[in-house]
Amino acid sequence: MYALPPVTKALLIALAVAYFAQLLAPDIAIFYFALWPLGEHVIGNGPDGLPFSVGFLPWQILSYGLLHGSFGHLFFNALAIFMFGGSLEQTWGSRRFLTYFVVCVAGAGLIQLVVVTSGITGQGIYPTVGASGGIFGLLLAYAMLFPNRQIMLLIPPIPMKARTFVIVFGAIELLMGVFNTASGVAHFAHLGGMLFGWLVIRYWRGQPPFRPRGPRLVR
Repeated sequence: MYALPPVTKALLIALAVAYFAQLLAPDIAIFYFALWPLGEHVIGNGPDGLPFSVGFLPWQILSYGLLHGSFGHLFFNALAIFMFGGSLEQTWGSRRFLTYFVVCVAGAGLIQLVVVTSGITGQGIYPTVGASGGIFGLLLAYAMLFPNRQIMLLIPPIPMKARTFVIVFGAIELLMGVFNTASGVAHFAHLGGMLFGWLVIRYWRGQPPFRPRGPRLVR
């Protein structure tokens, strides 16, 4: 039986625990741990009848990645970690894999923070949840490390090379982010996860826009 590497397993457990905690205390989870735009935003009245406001808190740049909007949202993100995380962790090692995933989640959060705070999505003030930015970072890394491996799509069920898969999905996310910003999906966060993942890999490899880091290149 295939044994998941430790960080991949820990991420799956953390997502499951956070989801059950979210079910038990949904208001606390969303108000304090989802990613809110900069500033103070009144969203209603509290138990005392006074206006209740929410806003960005520093830890939200990571904690939002542990929350999910539905079981389906959680399931597909966890499935992607299961499918791609193990291979990446075995190739990079646990510390580098965890660093990469955290940077992708934080980078996606930063991009989403700018986009939502600026109001260009036209959706008003809303919280962002989900590890999808980190997931898209994993997809990019998988395509860069294993470009010719076959990935079987779920819908439609056709095989596709990893490199082609990422190019197609990246293009779709960009188009949906530009032309379908009211869909309720954080497309720019997904692209942000891919962008920061690409930058991390380029940094590790000593490739532009970064200086060479020595004769040895990493995968």
